[in-house]
Amino acid sequence: MRVRQQEWPSAKRVLDLILGSILLTLAAPLLAAGALALAAQRPSGGVLTRSPRIGLGGHLFVLRSLRTRRLRLDLLSRLPHVVRGELSLVGPEPLTPDEARAGTAGPPEAADSAAPCGPTATVTTEPRGTLTVPAARDWRQELRPGLTGLAQVRSRSGMPWDEPALLDQHYAEHHWVGLDLAILARAVHTPLHRAVRGLTRRGKAHLSDTDHRRSGYSAAE
Repeated sequence: MRVRQQEWPSAKRVLDLILGSILLTLAAPLLAAGALALAAQRPSGGVLTRSPRIGLGGHLFVLRSLRTRRLRLDLLSRLPHVVRGELSLVGPEPLTPDEARAGTAGPPEAADSAAPCGPTATVTTEPRGTLTVPAARDWRQELRPGLTGLAQVRSRSGMPWDEPALLDQHYAEHHWVGLDLAILARAVHTPLHRAVRGLTRRGKAHLSDTDHRRSGYSAAE
């Protein structure tokens, strides 16, 4: 009788489960408030956007996000995908079926735009629910797409549009837990730094040269 060898989750998957669950628990009240605020506005199409994406092994899944980018709630609302294993905290850009067929990735903001998923969306899949992707893109099927990634944290560096795909491929070939933690730290630090800098500038006093002069001071002195 052949005993099936037990497959243990990788360190990357353990990090996703632990940190993803913690973040989802902390973000749950904020996500609930955001969903209620959106529901009150009655947006067309509902509170969530739905977009087909290609995951690990070429499997198709529906990416769901809140219809708002305030406080990056759209990204935080994707944390359930991380816990379920459809996304990783850090990974390549999650491609749409059209992008996967074309063999090219769009700009980093492409993950935030929601393509409709419903009767009008036509996707060619194999019997087991996988999408046929060009061989040149096989490296994307070897790991889960990410909530954020190397390309996203460098999205404001002035790089050409074809560079995000190169950064994603570089990550796929050299990823490890330490790199994931560094990317996550950068992803959190950048918006916080901008927010603090904005508050500092807003509260900064604008003093003229005369504000520092003693009373009775004149240029003749």
